[in-house]
Amino acid sequence: MRQRLSLAGQLLLAQLAVVLLVVVAVAAVSIAEADASFRRVEGERLRSVGENAAINRTVRLGLGNPLGREALETVAESARAVSGASYVVVTDAAGTVLTGPEAGRAAPMGGSSALSGRSWVGVVETDGKALVAHVPVLDEQDGRFLGLIIVGRAYPTLADQLGSALANLLTYLVLGAALGVGGSLLLARRVKRQTLGMEPREISGLVEHREAMLHGIREGVIGTDSAHRVTLVNDEAIRLLGLRPDAVGRSLLDQGLEPPLLDVLTGRSAGADQVVLSDDRVVVLNRQPVVMRGRAVGSVTTLRDRTELTSLRRELTVSRHTTDTLRAQAHEFVNRLHTIAGLVELGEHDEVVRYITRTSELHESLNREVTRVVRDPSLAALLIAKASLAAEQGVSLTLAEGTDLPPVDDRLAADLVTVVGNLVDNAFDAAGPGGRIEVTVRAYPGEVRVTVTDSGPGVEPALAERVFQQGYSTKTEAAGHHGLGLAMIRLICVHRGGGVSVDGSTFTARLPYAMEAVA
Repeated sequence: MRQRLSLAGQLLLAQLAVVLLVVVAVAAVSIAEADASFRRVEGERLRSVGENAAINRTVRLGLGNPLGREALETVAESARAVSGASYVVVTDAAGTVLTGPEAGRAAPMGGSSALSGRSWVGVVETDGKALVAHVPVLDEQDGRFLGLIIVGRAYPTLADQLGSALANLLTYLVLGAALGVGGSLLLARRVKRQTLGMEPREISGLVEHREAMLHGIREGVIGTDSAHRVTLVNDEAIRLLGLRPDAVGRSLLDQGLEPPLLDVLTGRSAGADQVVLSDDRVVVLNRQPVVMRGRAVGSVTTLRDRTELTSLRRELTVSRHTTDTLRAQAHEFVNRLHTIAGLVELGEHDEVVRYITRTSELHESLNREVTRVVRDPSLAALLIAKASLAAEQGVSLTLAEGTDLPPVDDRLAADLVTVVGNLVDNAFDAAGPGGRIEVTVRAYPGEVRVTVTDSGPGVEPALAERVFQQGYSTKTEAAGHHGLGLAMIRLICVHRGGGVSVDGSTFTARLPYAMEAVA
């Protein structure tokens, strides 16, 4: 397996690549500047050589007299030797070369305007690229155009231009390479110190593993910074909290969360296993502050969905109440057996018969009374169990006139068991021994209404809304999570489209239902 470059090596290669690009750019600029300088400086010099030759009297006489043209060779060669030009030639007015090995041929004019009597400097292509100056020769008497002086110099090649700039380019390259190596080492050292010595591939692998773990676990996880902005969140936390998919980077205060939920996430409500109601879910939260170098930089909160467990608990409530009924009846049955045994020992046989008949009629009367008006088995069993428990605690529990509930579907039955059970339990605590509780359960078109009234002191009007908020409870002496029963009742009613209210010591819950839910 090929070994990958370290961070320092990658930075060094990147720096050297940048230096190389800079050197190439400098070379291109240097060549462009050298070319422009060559055209400007050398062009002016060639023009000057041509102008000096053009005002030479011998050249004017030679162009005006065919017999004197032999002297033109001497003047042209002298000008070439003195100036260092590649060639100097003389042409007649028609542009025919009169001197040099090209005599008799038409001179290459390119874009020259010298034939019209004006000097011109430019580049022409003959056997090679050359910079030339065309200077007109004019008659000194009447200014008549006699011919041209053409002074040219071969254009330097690209290799020649690079060679002239090579010394500077090598200096730039060495200096840039030294700065690149030193800078890359210092930068790599600083980056490694900030990344805890990990290489980029290790960081990317760590991020990939973190993302896989974050979105793979079933528990919700949400991280926040010191300003309560979301720094990380997985899909489960988004579902449980009802956050938007783009919650990362946004403040928790702008997410529309319920106050009890926000209190736990921001740390205002501390403690382990905080139970919070979120929409129609029961969520358990554990918040852990994140401290770095002795300073709090945020927090990580895990969330567990206990909605399914709560649903199972509600489904098992019926079984629990049935068990309570059997226990209470067993306790009552034992007391009756002791009574019967005592009467037998006293020889009161007729009284034994009357006692058995009376107690059987009372028990059957209670069952008939409940099942006659409450025809749902689970809720009827709950009320019978609560009546037996009330008798043990010295509390009077009665069904009010007007109670009438036909059979309902399983889901509505489970909701009614939870609502009635919690309201009656709260009434037990409020009424106390010797108190009275009255329960009404009645089905209306599209709605079941539950009313529980006790003889307790009731709820003050100022607390009529607060008692249904999660976390509020009057039970401060016992351990455990309080303030969840009435909040759960409200959650069930609101989720069905109804509600719950309190007026003094009377609690009323409304549970809407589809018409087919009640047979």
